[in-house]
Amino acid sequence: MPEPAPPTAPPFLLRRSVFPSFWCARIASSLGYQMLSVAVGWQIYEITGRAFDLGMIGLVQFIPSVVLALPAGHCADQFERRRIVLIGQIVEWFAIVALTILTFTGRVHEAGILALVFVVSVAKAFEFPALQSMLPSLVPAEVLPRAMAASASAFQTAMIVGPALGGVLYAAFGPGVVYAVTALLYLVAATLMARLKVVQVVRAREPVTLATLFAGVTFIRQRRDILGVISLDLFAVLLGGATALLPIFARDLLHTGPRGLGLLRAAPAVGALLTSLWLARHQLQRRVGMTMFAAVAGFGVATLAFAVSTSLALSLAALFALGAFDMVSVVIRSALVQLDTPDAMRGRVSAVNAIFINTSNQLGEFESGLTAAWMGAVPATVVGGIGTLVVVGVWMWMFPSLRRRQRLQGESTPPEPTPAPPTTSVI
Repeated sequence: MPEPAPPTAPPFLLRRSVFPSFWCARIASSLGYQMLSVAVGWQIYEITGRAFDLGMIGLVQFIPSVVLALPAGHCADQFERRRIVLIGQIVEWFAIVALTILTFTGRVHEAGILALVFVVSVAKAFEFPALQSMLPSLVPAEVLPRAMAASASAFQTAMIVGPALGGVLYAAFGPGVVYAVTALLYLVAATLMARLKVVQVVRAREPVTLATLFAGVTFIRQRRDILGVISLDLFAVLLGGATALLPIFARDLLHTGPRGLGLLRAAPAVGALLTSLWLARHQLQRRVGMTMFAAVAGFGVATLAFAVSTSLALSLAALFALGAFDMVSVVIRSALVQLDTPDAMRGRVSAVNAIFINTSNQLGEFESGLTAAWMGAVPATVVGGIGTLVVVGVWMWMFPSLRRRQRLQGESTPPEPTPAPPTTSVI
């Protein structure tokens, strides 16, 4: 019997020269953002020493992501998506430069940090749906799930390197150097995005009305599989997320410093990166619905293991598993949403998806900080892990079609709406 041919590189990386530039821009901005998150969390906790203030970081990120999501989605469907991403990154760069200057001059305080984090979050609210909607135009539909896994690997690589590098730089040189390096990375990302050439179908612009703003909400309500995957992620991560409490676990329970915090923040990304690399080369072809539910359940079990751990090694292992399970659900959710959505609606659907994602991540951080201040970090994390498992069981009952779904592509895909006559624009 002949030996099977060795696996080859994903075809979109070889045939689509624009994708590597997109990938590099993504990894630069993601690396900077992860370093920023480590520095902001540790700096605020050093200033105040209150768990509640760690939750406030999540709150100031959550507010603009929800309030501006629908207008941002409308813009992503009406204007050139690359330019929206570029403007967002430039605004974020200015905010980070301001934070760098305030830190080096000794004028930084809690309110100033939160205000600048708010500015970054406003820019990201517009950047996210445009960035998500760009990817399907860069690669063929049949390899989109693998492209998303490769894009996710860039983000997860940044989550591994970023927190560790941020923690080391913070411990050695202080937060000002971390912010300066972050600003440099954002400058690199903006430069790559400015040079990126994307062929985009530009459609006739629609007036801003309640119907057009809420078109993404209407679309998702009519597609049970899409509603199921994004709401599952919302409630599972909202209850099970404990990343906002990592400074407490690092300092008070595991008795480590900024370097240990960096390792804890990087551990989920290591598991997610290895999983995303595997998914970039292997297509999910069957039982994707049950795979999604099993991955979210694994996320809840890993959260429980982390909560009860008193060993740094065990905590890192639990966070590694948490990241691996989360990556499986992320790739399935992202690919299913994009493949079941026509291009004319992708910006608005991505914006609604952003509300669910940011609610689960950022409001989840606020919820974790609040419950930790009330009952302690360990009980709050245990309750969150159990809640995640409960949500999985309820959602399997509420969304039977998602539970039975076999493939990412070719099921529950609505017909393409009749758009206005398009023109081709090279951005």
